Amino acid sequence: MKFRQLRIPELLLLTPRLFDDSRGVFLEGWNAREFRAAGLPEQWAQDNISHSRQGVLRGLHCQVQQGQGKLVRCVAGSVFDVAVDLRAGSPTVGQWCGEILDATAWQAMWIPPGFAHGYYVLSGSATIHYKVTDFYAPEHEQCLRWDDPTVGIRWPLIDGRAPELSPRDRDGASLAEAMGWFA
Repeated sequence: MKFRQLRIPELLLLTPRLFDDSRGVFLEGWNAREFRAAGLPEQWAQDNISHSRQGVLRGLHCQVQQGQGKLVRCVAGSVFDVAVDLRAGSPTVGQWCGEILDATAWQAMWIPPGFAHGYYVLSGSATIHYKVTDFYAPEHEQCLRWDDPTVGIRWPLIDGRAPELSPRDRDGASLAEAMGWFA
């Protein structure tokens, strides 16, 4: 497994070693020794799977208590995966980082607690599998607006069309409002 720091150093892109032959592909998705050496969690509270069709944008979500670190992998299709730093006092607070994750490269992104996370489906449909470090607590979940101009995420929207959003995601908070979440 290769671990590469992204533009925001706490975010990591994990590239597994693929064993590919005529039968298909094999890879290690998680290895306690390698994760420990990279400073990643060894204990996970929950695994989640989400399936969406093209043009759907989910996020940008975070839990302000019971913060969740997330290890996100696209297991079918492709997505543009995004994390926004909301950690008070961080030198990169308010900045975002995005990566295309797909089921060909099998890469994963590590997103520590204190970041808002979301993704946009690029392929006909996509399935995301993510491990989290704490349990889902809906009473502590917040949503950052996907198109906040202060954050300025450059989403690769298909044909420039607006994404399909849930009402909660459409009505997310501005970055100015979110700055108090992790104070």
